Amino acid sequence: METRTVGEVMTREVVCANRQTPLGDVVRLLDRHRIRALPVVDHDDKVVGVVSGADLAHGAGAATTAGELMATPAVTIHPEQRVPDAARLMERQSVDRLPVVDEEDRLIGIATRRDLLRVFRRTDDEIRRQVMEEVLVGALNLPPGAVAVSVRDGMVTLEGRLHRRSDIPLAVRSTWRAEGVVGVVSKLGFDLDDTRPAQPAAH
Repeated sequence: METRTVGEVMTREVVCANRQTPLGDVVRLLDRHRIRALPVVDHDDKVVGVVSGADLAHGAGAATTAGELMATPAVTIHPEQRVPDAARLMERQSVDRLPVVDEEDRLIGIATRRDLLRVFRRTDDEIRRQVMEEVLVGALNLPPGAVAVSVRDGMVTLEGRLHRRSDIPLAVRSTWRAEGVVGVVSKLGFDLDDTRPAQPAAH
């Protein structure tokens, strides 16, 4: 399957605020559109930050405007980037939406986790089967059942013990490549640490 780009799946209608937007208005926008965060743009439509419901709950304090409370710099993505890259970025940054910007950093859309998942259209069971059969047993020659695989909304969790420590990053990387995977959580242990250099014998 060819990999789709962020520009193909993003939502073009974006709810946003500017630095002067009062926090009361931000709360109403988040509520009305049932979203958790919104980008803050300057007079040129450039994304300067993001305000989330969590920011409002934790730290409004003395802040009265979106500009005073927003998190900067905003985590953004470009439309030509691939959907799996956007999914990984969301996972790394623990966000569920990314403002999409052009070369000038101007806001042109928003990519949500739901937009990305729609592309994959693979069930968690299909992903789990592929990871078990093709990655763990097929590529890594592990005995079936050596690693427990659970998948939820495209997020794969690997639990179990591998013989060599160097097999863990390999298992994680190979799991990432399975179609439909948006994140990998490794809870893998190992029996033998083959990543440390052998100690030279004392002269």
